[in-house]
Amino acid sequence: MTENSAPADASTDFRCGYIAIVGRPNVGKSTLMNALVGAKVSITSRKAQTTRHRITGIQTTSDTQFVYIDTPGFQTRHSNALNKTLNRTVTGTLTAADVILFVIEAGNFSPADKQVMDLLPANVPSILVLNKSDRSKDKSILMPFAQHVASQHNFAAVVPVSATQQFQLDQLQDEISRLLPHNPPMFDEDDITDRSEKFLASEIVREKVFRFVGDELPYTSTVLIEKFEQEGDLRRVFAAILVERDGHKSMVIGQKGARLKEISTQARLDMERLFGGPVYLEIWVKVKSGWADNEAGLRAYGYE
Repeated sequence: MTENSAPADASTDFRCGYIAIVGRPNVGKSTLMNALVGAKVSITSRKAQTTRHRITGIQTTSDTQFVYIDTPGFQTRHSNALNKTLNRTVTGTLTAADVILFVIEAGNFSPADKQVMDLLPANVPSILVLNKSDRSKDKSILMPFAQHVASQHNFAAVVPVSATQQFQLDQLQDEISRLLPHNPPMFDEDDITDRSEKFLASEIVREKVFRFVGDELPYTSTVLIEKFEQEGDLRRVFAAILVERDGHKSMVIGQKGARLKEISTQARLDMERLFGGPVYLEIWVKVKSGWADNEAGLRAYGYE
């Protein structure tokens, strides 16, 4: 899961580059990347601001290495320290990408989508991705909708997809591949991300917190891996869920610890699937007052 030098016999016809996946919150960016990579390397949730980091997912074929970068949803409503940090992550990724996937929901182009579209640099080829196209009841309006959105930017291609149904993902990758530069691979062919297992463990626990606690818990809650050990195939993970107040702590724990037990069980199962081995997981819930009061505090707890 770490960057490596390219194989000596890499073909000169080989293509490799960075593909930024951008869009407003909750259009399915993380689900799309997971589907393209074929593994769950970026967490998903109905809750906005679930993705807080640039998450890299890697897929390697015989002639192309796709290095996808899942970005936080661009925030347009609230101007706080966290949102400013997330938005800088998005804009920084756009300028460094070789190809951009601009993801919207099929049939829905909002002012927030337009704000993200206006950020797309003219010198980086962009593909308009109409996600959740399987939900469109009237397929006859999909083409006029796509044409209307595409008329507002010089897109290299327009591809309707469904990340959850694996619909037209091969066509999307074909379009991406032709736009990528001729480069040798940057990662080993078996790599699926450049993130450490420790980082992935923290993200998996955070996903389960949002999934089982939902809108009751503020988005500023996070997860800190206090210890990550490996003995043979067994991984021992000790995690702390950091919340702002005692009331939030009781939300996460639940009645007689039932909710925390469910979070732990589901997180452990996801880790075992991703890591390919048994996992021993212990989780505590801790109150950490003032940890997200400023941008320095955000960076100290893993925000980028």
